Amino acid sequence: MHIHNHKESGFTLLELLVVLGIIAMLAGIVGPQVMKHMGESKVKAAKVQIEELVATLDMYKLDLGSYPTTEQGLKALIESPNNAKYWNGPYLRKSKVPVDPWQHDYIYVSPGKHGKFDLYSYGADGIEGGEDDDRDVLSWE
Repeated sequence: MHIHNHKESGFTLLELLVVLGIIAMLAGIVGPQVMKHMGESKVKAAKVQIEELVATLDMYKLDLGSYPTTEQGLKALIESPNNAKYWNGPYLRKSKVPVDPWQHDYIYVSPGKHGKFDLYSYGADGIEGGEDDDRDVLSWE
């Protein structure tokens, strides 16, 4: 009969705590950078969406001769306003108007202060002004 003397293998509590400490330290260093880039990507996504909506509004104008009024809003891109004679929509692929990356409605004003219409998002905070993620994303910039 042969007896094996096995030493149990595994990690000690101290080893696990050291590894967890290293992971926490890395998360503290890397985390803010990841969040910064995530915020920047949402701003870029809002700019792209606004550009697409501007192009769609231009197609709407080609068909109807004018941009939707503020009252008609962006909804005129998916539903004919007052059964408009030359409306050739829906102009958007989806059946509802997109919201910005922070889940707020885009603001549409026509006629605008900066052009035939103003289309913008107030950013992450949902209020006018701000910096970084909170800055406004504007169609006229």
